[in-house]
Amino acid sequence: MPSAKILEQKKAACEALAGKIEKATAGVIVCYTGITVEQDTAMRKSLREAGVEYKVCKNSLISRACEAGGYADLGKGLEGMNAIAVSESDPIAPAKILKEYAEKVKTFEIKAGFIDGSVIDANAVNELANTPSKEEMVCRIMGSMMGPLYGLAYVLQAKIDKEESAD
Repeated sequence: MPSAKILEQKKAACEALAGKIEKATAGVIVCYTGITVEQDTAMRKSLREAGVEYKVCKNSLISRACEAGGYADLGKGLEGMNAIAVSESDPIAPAKILKEYAEKVKTFEIKAGFIDGSVIDANAVNELANTPSKEEMVCRIMGSMMGPLYGLAYVLQAKIDKEESAD
């Protein structure tokens, strides 16, 4: 039987992870089997740069933290070597980065995730990863708004040039 000190450490770790899950806008659980040290280091660097926290934990800790964080269905049925990635700011970043590594390493598997209060399966996480980032969406919207303005400016300039050449 574990000592009281160890139980307190485990409880504190669970509460800390549950707090991160509660604050997060999105998160993804992955089975990280088969990833090399170099790939893991590069992946963690990419996640850190995107503001995503990645943590390797015992399945029981992930399950309890998900339950405490309001996502009880997310932690059920975890088997194997699992990790959780959570983001407080960008809901797409964890899915996008982890999908990239799941495509490179066949044994690296996306299990499930959550976004804005709802649990999503692996297919939904992959669809989320294909969603353009916020910056890309803003650029697309601005481009679509500017196209008609350029057309109007071109027509008006042609009219002015035609009148000047007639004089």
